[in-house]
Amino acid sequence: MTPLTAGNARVKEARKLSRRSVRSERRLFLADGPKAVEGALGVPGCVVEVFATPSAAQEYADLLAPAEVTLVDDRALASLSDSVNPAGLVALCNFLDVPANHPLWLGESALMVRRDAPRGPLVAICADIRDPGNAGTVIRCADAAGADAVVFAGDSVDVYNPKTVRASVGSLFHLPVAIERDAAAAVRAAREAGLTVLAADGGGEVDLFDSDELLARPTAWLLGNEAWGLPEELAALADHRVRIPIHGRAESLNLATAAALCLYASARAQRG
Repeated sequence: MTPLTAGNARVKEARKLSRRSVRSERRLFLADGPKAVEGALGVPGCVVEVFATPSAAQEYADLLAPAEVTLVDDRALASLSDSVNPAGLVALCNFLDVPANHPLWLGESALMVRRDAPRGPLVAICADIRDPGNAGTVIRCADAAGADAVVFAGDSVDVYNPKTVRASVGSLFHLPVAIERDAAAAVRAAREAGLTVLAADGGGEVDLFDSDELLARPTAWLLGNEAWGLPEELAALADHRVRIPIHGRAESLNLATAAALCLYASARAQRG
């Protein structure tokens, strides 16, 4: 098969998915690189096809065995990737997000809050976060900490932004992701499902490292915007405000760093 060129109609149509409006309309996105492609192939029905250069198709033959592979030349592949040095693989994928009232994260099915459960559900609710790298890193941290879902609420960055997908390093495909435009509705839904909502707040009344009993409960961490944090009206909906103590002279912590500390503190308490 002759590899498709950058001028091929199929490649051109796939390239349009670099725009959020087109992704939203078609409910399709591109996953770039072997880690992302591997994660996508692990989700039934996610991958439509994989674009690969001939050399990459050969190098990753075992990984691509279950996929429908379309060979493209180097220039065509580069036009589909936003990486400086593309690895030669880009998957065309269906959207993965679940509705914000979906049982996958609201306490039913696998996340049901039961008295006999080995641990409570652990969820991250990201409100109005704008940086795609931070968004992807939060997903990756949540996955690593064993969290059950991530919710992007309010005016947050597009989960399917190529930088977000890449920063998640495949974790986007490992746990449920929900999208809810109304951040307050996401918080209320979590509380109604039996989760204790903890707002990460530098001025919080609870010290993260002195609250194991609280952290052991089924929990939804509420995380705010990188620059201005959580709006007062949204933080007020939380059950508690939790601060990460800062012992040095730094003004604050990066959002993804704070998310990692909070999620891992909960994971340790829940599994203790």
